[in-house]
Amino acid sequence: MSGTQSPSGVFTKLLRIAELARRRQEPLTTLAHFIDVGWLHEAYRVTRKDGATGVDEQTAADYAANLEDNLHSLLDRFKSGTYRAPPVRRVHIPKGDGRTRPIGIPTFEDKVLQRAVTLVLETVYEQEFLPCSYGFRPGRSAHQALQVLWERLTEMGGGWVLEVDIQSFFDTLDHGHLRSFLDQRVRDGVLRRVIDKWLKAGVLEGGELHYPDGGTPQGGVISPLLANVYLHEVLDKWFEREVKPRLNAAAHLVRYADDFVLVFASEADARRVYDVLPQRFGKYGLTLHPEKTRLVEFRRPRSGTRPRRGERPGTFDLLGFTHHWGLSHRGRWVIRRRTMSSRLSRALKAIAQWCRLHRHGAIREQQRSLTRKLQGHYAYYGITGNAPALVRFADEVRSIWRKWLDRRSQHARMVWPRFHRLLQRYPLPPPRIVHSVYSRSESVT
Repeated sequence: MSGTQSPSGVFTKLLRIAELARRRQEPLTTLAHFIDVGWLHEAYRVTRKDGATGVDEQTAADYAANLEDNLHSLLDRFKSGTYRAPPVRRVHIPKGDGRTRPIGIPTFEDKVLQRAVTLVLETVYEQEFLPCSYGFRPGRSAHQALQVLWERLTEMGGGWVLEVDIQSFFDTLDHGHLRSFLDQRVRDGVLRRVIDKWLKAGVLEGGELHYPDGGTPQGGVISPLLANVYLHEVLDKWFEREVKPRLNAAAHLVRYADDFVLVFASEADARRVYDVLPQRFGKYGLTLHPEKTRLVEFRRPRSGTRPRRGERPGTFDLLGFTHHWGLSHRGRWVIRRRTMSSRLSRALKAIAQWCRLHRHGAIREQQRSLTRKLQGHYAYYGITGNAPALVRFADEVRSIWRKWLDRRSQHARMVWPRFHRLLQRYPLPPPRIVHSVYSRSESVT
């Protein structure tokens, strides 16, 4: 990084920001001065270079061709207030259930600046955020959230689970409330000015420019942080500091971005919170899905017996897993997690589509790609208790691959004996438990 600040220099600044945030409880008014060309270099370094282009169609390679001048220009426009937040290009991708999900694509330069600002704000708010939130935070992950949830429910022997779904959270987040939340901690004029520009930036879709009244920047690097700030105020602080002290028994919140559950040892406590939660969220412009928000009885079945009809405990979903009670090899009731059926179906549909499109490719290349897809699936869903779903996924992938190889030619059919010989030469990875509560990695075959 010739002529600019080194990554270690940025790290030193981050430590200074963290110390400043810990020491001063009043709103911080001087933060933008930490962002210089060296800081932008670091933001550029950690910004993904392989994403789709925004409305200006500029690639990362195009931007890098004149990187120094581009970053100096960006810094000048940012500090002087002349930076203009470009519209976000919106595309729709299939969800696997026939519907589509809107995705926003900012310009590459906008991603770099959002990353630079996020580095500052993230450091400030990491001193504020509570342990119950895990989404889009440094050093935290979905699997940590799942592990903590498993531990808490195991300690409690189950209980009552409030499964919550916020309708279109990222699209309906209220800008006025967000600004008031930011006011409590960050009042730096330069930073707040550019955040406002991102909130007001339009969305380009089908050649038409729209200006949404609410929500976070579509696909923006800063969106997850702003969402965490919002729910930190609306949910986390409220539950941990106001609700829990008034409850009669143990209760816990586990949140990953806008996905969260509340678990209670007491049914009465659970119903009290269930009744008040819609009003709490409605106060801040958010709506809970009336069908997907539900209270689930999740108590451990009676020891040594299988539940009778009508006694079977409920299940709930979080972060791609269905949580349920199951008998261990020793005959004890334990909490297990299996891949949600909708996620499994979606993953298999994506595999089938890929195999159909690439069925005429070289077998070795197909094997390498399928290996990466399987390993990626195991890396997330390879969790203790989920072995049957992993085995089913691996079996289905093999069947799908054979099906589309069979359609390569009408003359050399890929019958099962031939396919088994092919697998000996081009094997696919077996299922593995990667996230085990007993050991770091174990095979399920």
